[in-house]
Amino acid sequence: VVTAAADGTLRVWATTTGRALDELAGHHAAVRAVALTGDGRRAVSASADGTVRVWDLTTSQTLHTLAGHGAVSAVAVTADGRRAVSASADGTVRVWDLATGQPLHTLAGHGAGVSAVAVTADGERAVAGAGDGTLRVWDLTTGRALQVLTGAGGAVGALALTQAGERAVAAAADGALRVWDLTTGRTLQVLSGHRGAAVAVVVTADGQRAVAAAADGTLRVWDLATGRTLQVLTGHRGAVAAVVVAADGQRAVSAAQDGTVRLWDLATGRSLASFSGPAPFWSCGLMPDGETIVAGDERGQVHFLRLAGG
Repeated sequence: VVTAAADGTLRVWATTTGRALDELAGHHAAVRAVALTGDGRRAVSASADGTVRVWDLTTSQTLHTLAGHGAVSAVAVTADGRRAVSASADGTVRVWDLATGQPLHTLAGHGAGVSAVAVTADGERAVAGAGDGTLRVWDLTTGRALQVLTGAGGAVGALALTQAGERAVAAAADGALRVWDLTTGRTLQVLSGHRGAAVAVVVTADGQRAVAAAADGTLRVWDLATGRTLQVLTGHRGAVAAVVVAADGQRAVSAAQDGTVRLWDLATGRSLASFSGPAPFWSCGLMPDGETIVAGDERGQVHFLRLAGG
């Protein structure tokens, strides 16, 4: 597991023991995001210091420092591990060659800082969401804008793509989610119900449902075809900061500002298990075994939680 922190460092952890294996130091401000290449050998980090760094996880060395942005807020890596796409408060998206560290494209046109970015599974397109309430779809080969998606309902806080890359789901400041057709640029659904800003969203592997986390302390499960709310997940007593869905689409894990992590059954909406920590939680993940939860808290601690009976 690789974690990124406000102290400007990244750490590599052994999941079996919880021991820190390495500290990756070099950024001069908070690290806002980290992505891994598919082979697990490299990490790509985005920092408020305006740089993106490429790390060799076998040697803990910096391979490249990618400069040119203002504060960098998000980063994604193509499935083949050849390119990274970074989003910045300067209103641009940049595409980088991870082998050489050279910039391939600077994608400009957003009217405000870009807060979220995702790459399609085929590595051909990127979708970026910005503070001006728009999303843009970019061709990563040519650097051309393919679509401008408007009416997100305020600043875009998070976005997710269906696995086939035909739809985007964006979470916005007005608490609603919007579903777009990435080919036509048409809005397919507006998913309303949250009473606070939607801050995180994930789409199930089959592309049929979205799970969103909000500042109102709830999560909602949506049917993407009909726009219907399938479940409202209640139990947290503070804003929900993060959510992740298991590979089989049956369970979700959420992390919240009330200092709890919860495991949910998405079919019934029932909370299956919960953990109370010493501080508000900001992030969570679920290991491929489906039994080990990783969560990061405000104090800089990383918690490894093994599900009972797992």
